[in-house]
Amino acid sequence: MEYVKLGNTGLDVSRLCIGCMSFGVAENWDHPWVLDEKSSRPIIKKALDAGINFFDTANMYSVGSSEEIVGRALKDYANRDELVIATKVRFPMRKGPNAAGLSRKAIMTEIDNSLRRLGTDYVDLYQIHRWDYGTPIEETMEALHDVVKAGKVRYIGASAMYAWQFLKAQHVAEKNGWTRFVSMQNHYNLMYREEEREMLPLCQADGIAVLPYSPLAKGRLTRDWSTTTPRAETDKVQKTQYGPYEEADRLVVERVASLAEQRGIPRAQVALAWILQKEPVTSPIIGATKISHLEDAISALSIKLSHEDMAYLEEPYVAHPYIGFQ
Repeated sequence: MEYVKLGNTGLDVSRLCIGCMSFGVAENWDHPWVLDEKSSRPIIKKALDAGINFFDTANMYSVGSSEEIVGRALKDYANRDELVIATKVRFPMRKGPNAAGLSRKAIMTEIDNSLRRLGTDYVDLYQIHRWDYGTPIEETMEALHDVVKAGKVRYIGASAMYAWQFLKAQHVAEKNGWTRFVSMQNHYNLMYREEEREMLPLCQADGIAVLPYSPLAKGRLTRDWSTTTPRAETDKVQKTQYGPYEEADRLVVERVASLAEQRGIPRAQVALAWILQKEPVTSPIIGATKISHLEDAISALSIKLSHEDMAYLEEPYVAHPYIGFQ
């Protein structure tokens, strides 16, 4: 396994991050494809055995059960000091007022709940799960600074938003002497490259770690365009993200398939090799629901694409509207 620094920090993270939205209790939310605890543990164990030390979850994944499952598995299989555990806060965890958002009250409540579910004294990377339009960014950044100073969080990060929002948050933190974001978890893959316009150059200039989610476009880059899966049929977010530009996206998928055939490797390895070679990507977030998914991701680390290969994959892309900020 390769390791890199998390942006400008001294923290070493594996070149692959395991996305834990795939682990949870299906009955808790509208993702019936998630793996239960028994099915999740072999994948988590395989990742650890391969040297992956970076695991990303969120309080809202399966309404907390993802954190519980991941926390128990990591406690059983690994040394906490060698792990980098990331989680997130913003989306509602219950009904009623103050059940969501990035207010001081919400952050102080949810960090304690996440620590309890994860079974740990601290989170390595605590991320805001999108922008909160209902809370002043000053309130959010001060609250995040306070949980860092309380020893409950080591670093803070952000997720998909406009570049101006990210820069504003960083400016507010710097102006007040508060903790700044060290990472950006954003939507980025061969079928959605709008982050190359502003966010990625900003992150590269400021030394911000980039942790792309959906690097395989929720599996669409790994199969024939006409092929479907239970997740594709039931995932409402996937239909929103990858619906309006199907003809252009299909051409990208066909390029991935063609290059994979030429190389004699799975399509997933081609798509992951591409994103691993894009600067300033730090650790793509891999949502594995099968051991083979994890094996493909690990194998992609050793694949090098030429400039011609990269251009061949990128050429059919057309501009998309910004998505993933909700």
